[in-house]
Amino acid sequence: MAGSTANEPSMRRVSVIGTSGSGKTTFARALATRLGVPHIELDALNWEPGWTIPDVEVFRGRVRDATSAERWVCDGNYSAVRSIVLERADTVVWLDLPLRTCLGRIVRRAIRRSRSGEELWGSGNRESWRKQVGRDSLVWWVLTTHRRRRREYAARFADPAPAHLRVHRFRSSAAADRWLFDVEAARRPSRPGVDERP
Repeated sequence: MAGSTANEPSMRRVSVIGTSGSGKTTFARALATRLGVPHIELDALNWEPGWTIPDVEVFRGRVRDATSAERWVCDGNYSAVRSIVLERADTVVWLDLPLRTCLGRIVRRAIRRSRSGEELWGSGNRESWRKQVGRDSLVWWVLTTHRRRRREYAARFADPAPAHLRVHRFRSSAAADRWLFDVEAARRPSRPGVDERP
């Protein structure tokens, strides 16, 4: 896998992956802002009003259209469109955070959204606390898939990784944040004698 340097002029199309609660969307939005490129959220292309989903070919068509641009940052794990995204990406950021971190974020996010009634993806969908408990909940999903996803991603990106992809694997939020800082620093004009690294 690639090292942690972010000073990569050819980083134009980035896929951000990781289990639910790893912070994919927040990270991808921040990276897109720093790079000055569009942010593509796969959840927004998939979920329709009433928590319904489109036919898989409709979804794939939306993703093809969204990723046809020259530059973007995309976040999401959908297997139905994984090949489309990864074939067009040149860089992968894998947020491989501990299970306890992901679970804590899922619970806090669920509480916040259920209290605020936040509308998701402009679809009219809103999360309720009742959706966060039981075997159909996102908490249960993370508990039962975290280890499997880690194994699957590790196998997929094991050296030699797909030749056209640079893969950055971050096992902590601090490491991911440092990399984001490097991205921003690499894009700013340098000032002699000033080191702004945290």
